[in-house]
Amino acid sequence: WRKVTAMGRIWRYLWPLPLTLVGLMLALAVRLCGGEWVFRAGVLETYGPAARLILRLHPVKGVIAIALGHVVIARDHICLAQTSAHEREHVRQFERWGLLFPLLYGAETAYRWLRREHPYADNRFERAANAAAPLKQPR
Repeated sequence: WRKVTAMGRIWRYLWPLPLTLVGLMLALAVRLCGGEWVFRAGVLETYGPAARLILRLHPVKGVIAIALGHVVIARDHICLAQTSAHEREHVRQFERWGLLFPLLYGAETAYRWLRREHPYADNRFERAANAAAPLKQPR
């Protein structure tokens, strides 16, 4: 295991901070609309009626949770429990790739589509998250 320095821990939060701020704004909207939130192991997790509306905007139909930096937004507490480990892998991906992560994820999605593979299920970032905690994949 690699020893993480104090600066390394700080960098894990700073590198994806702009995306975390977007997640925080959405989490605040969820909370103000009657949703719940909890802070666990450095990640703000939120769910509620407004989260359902937010997740409907996702281009993949049927998404029940999403990570934005250090924020996880889920439809409800059951979906949050089902996806927590999967979404935390995405949080680690945000920590590793920071602001580049959405671009890399999009490029990987396009690459899979061009190869006539499934752009979501065959995406390397989704495969890594599924290795951490398998989810039922939309097809």
